Amino acid sequence: MPGDRESWRRRRVAMETGGERSGPGGRHGRYRWQLLKRLLALFGLGLRLLGLFERGRRNAIDIRLRRLELRFPGLPPAFDGFRLLQLTDLHVDALPEAMEAARRIAAEQEADLCVLTGDYRFRVSGPHAQILPGLRALRDSLRTAEGVVAVLGNHDSAAMVEDFEALGIRVLVNETMSLARAGETIHLTGTDDVHYYFTAAACEALAAAPPGFKIALIHSAELADVAAEQGFALYLAGHTHAGQVCLPGGRPILTHMSRFRRYAAGLWRHGAMQGYTSSGVGVSALPVRFNCPGEVVLITLRRDSA
Repeated sequence: MPGDRESWRRRRVAMETGGERSGPGGRHGRYRWQLLKRLLALFGLGLRLLGLFERGRRNAIDIRLRRLELRFPGLPPAFDGFRLLQLTDLHVDALPEAMEAARRIAAEQEADLCVLTGDYRFRVSGPHAQILPGLRALRDSLRTAEGVVAVLGNHDSAAMVEDFEALGIRVLVNETMSLARAGETIHLTGTDDVHYYFTAAACEALAAAPPGFKIALIHSAELADVAAEQGFALYLAGHTHAGQVCLPGGRPILTHMSRFRRYAAGLWRHGAMQGYTSSGVGVSALPVRFNCPGEVVLITLRRDSA
């Protein structure tokens, strides 16, 4: 509702300008982030000295398509075979080659709905006009009958919402949209970022979703318990880049999560709810990936009649 969104906007802008960083577990300490930035700078220098930086950059632009088929006993029959195309953590202005690779892959897929689960620019503050041409190119390339919906991440600002919607990308800000087929319905609830900009409004939006088959679109998996308690069947997230730089076997070194770190990558389950945390498309901090390829995800929903 317009009034609710305006109230959200005022609160979000106040958090952005005041430098407030809050998650479900409380406020984030600034000292820890400053220390992490120094360590990342040293890590980048080490990669260059060892001659590994360019390899990491090549890894980062090697975007893959991941296909998933997920089964749900409560999926309405009319939505059996419904396809969701998930792209997350685009960081459009960080590594243009990765964004273009993802756009080409996405353009080749036939899906019913594209969902963008946050983090569209490289920096956590500042202008965002530089990312709009890339998002427009992506939007124009897609073949999704139900269009494109998005939620905000911790690198995003309230000011993006109006510009995204002018591109034809619907932004869900602590609200639910419903899709109908043959008299049956599914619901998608999108919240504001819960890693830096968590407020009670995110939990309230999940609680207010109508009964039925429900999908949560939330930038980080840090609200998995709340969504599961509210009867959501599927939770789609990003945020972590699945580690971006991982140990052999894909084990993340850093997750940037304050809760549910075990949900930092891939498929997971919380109670009866299934979840997927995508490794995303782009990069943050350093333009490299190791043991953790970026991805575009095509999810097919199937009704489990067993």
